[in-house]
Amino acid sequence: MTEADQALVARYLEHVRVEKRLAERTVTLYAGDLEKLAGFAAPLPLTAVQNHHVRGWVARMHAGGRSGRGIALILSGWRGFYAWLGRQGLIGANPVQGVRAPRQPRPLPKALGVDEAVQLAEHADADDDPWLEARDAAMVELLYGSGLRVGELVGLDVAASDAAQRAGRGWIDLQAAEVQVQGKGGKRRAVPLGHQAALALGHWLAVRGAVAGHGEAAEALFIGRRGTRLTAQAIWQRLRRRSLLAGLATPVHPHMLRHSFASHLLQSSGDLRAVQELLGHANIGTTQVYTRLDFQHLAQAYDAAHPRAKKSGTP
Repeated sequence: MTEADQALVARYLEHVRVEKRLAERTVTLYAGDLEKLAGFAAPLPLTAVQNHHVRGWVARMHAGGRSGRGIALILSGWRGFYAWLGRQGLIGANPVQGVRAPRQPRPLPKALGVDEAVQLAEHADADDDPWLEARDAAMVELLYGSGLRVGELVGLDVAASDAAQRAGRGWIDLQAAEVQVQGKGGKRRAVPLGHQAALALGHWLAVRGAVAGHGEAAEALFIGRRGTRLTAQAIWQRLRRRSLLAGLATPVHPHMLRHSFASHLLQSSGDLRAVQELLGHANIGTTQVYTRLDFQHLAQAYDAAHPRAKKSGTP
């Protein structure tokens, strides 16, 4: 880095430290990003950098294995530096403007294997209060058996009512073997209620009345010890506890059971449209991520079973 560039960088870092009052760690990160910039630019002075230079450096970082998120953070630091240079009248245009980091591939949702999901559903904690065990078992069966979001589960009532419909809540209908759900965007959908979920709900409803509260809480399907509607946070905690007690290697959260529901259903049926409807996705593109999970399942089965997939021990 030339002396002139060192002076510019020092002035900028003093600006973000004093005038913008950024934390010292953030200032240190900015300094590191600008060192990278100077290394790429050499022997050009930093004020001579053009848009095509920055795009080339982004390509080099990406080819070198740096993640899209990491590149985006570096570009943000560079962009702020050149915006400041522009305000000082030292450059005519920001060379980082319009440059974006490569898009990261969308991470696959985490899903349990079929055996793991069954293991969780069939686990019973003998040391727990039977009332809590019945409730938690019913929650797991609904999350995995019907693919509900945790917010949809929280919003379920014991039965249909005008108040529930006005408030945008859902309910269960054991006679029809379905769950009426109020999903995202206020869209209502009916989801089938599986046999095991119906049995678990029957057991829960038989003991629920012992602690059911009054008013709106009296209508809530899942309640806590004080008789009030259970919160999403409480469901996360109970599910995590149950999965660890069941011996699963990974702590389970509610959305993991929704992913497991979708993945296992698609593996068995191959009907992407049906999975879309059951999940309540407005766009089938959102559901298509499960085809990648399904392919992973098929690829693993192929690698494990097909004789031509196995690596030979001879050269």
